[in-house]
Amino acid sequence: MRSYYQHHVFFCLNQREAGENCCANYNAKAMQEYAKKRCKELGIAGGEGRVRINKAGCLNRCELGPVLVVYPEAIWYTYVDEHDIDEIIDSHLLKGKPVERLMVDR
Repeated sequence: MRSYYQHHVFFCLNQREAGENCCANYNAKAMQEYAKKRCKELGIAGGEGRVRINKAGCLNRCELGPVLVVYPEAIWYTYVDEHDIDEIIDSHLLKGKPVERLMVDR
């Protein structure tokens, strides 16, 4: 069965109680918004056969945070800033080559 989207990206935006580690503590919302904007600018965002950038609640991997996951490959990434997001978009989403240095499950 073929996936509806070429790539479906979920950013964990979970906010936990004060003091607990969570993706929201690492600027995850801004990075998700940046990725969505950049994919639109590149013309790869949209419906069937395109890229979809979504928000997610807790993905239960906060100890690795911040995290995002790209489907249908189920590749999990961590990131620090827009440069890392750009690398994931340019290498994985555009060229189909996962970014090993940012993968959390190697």
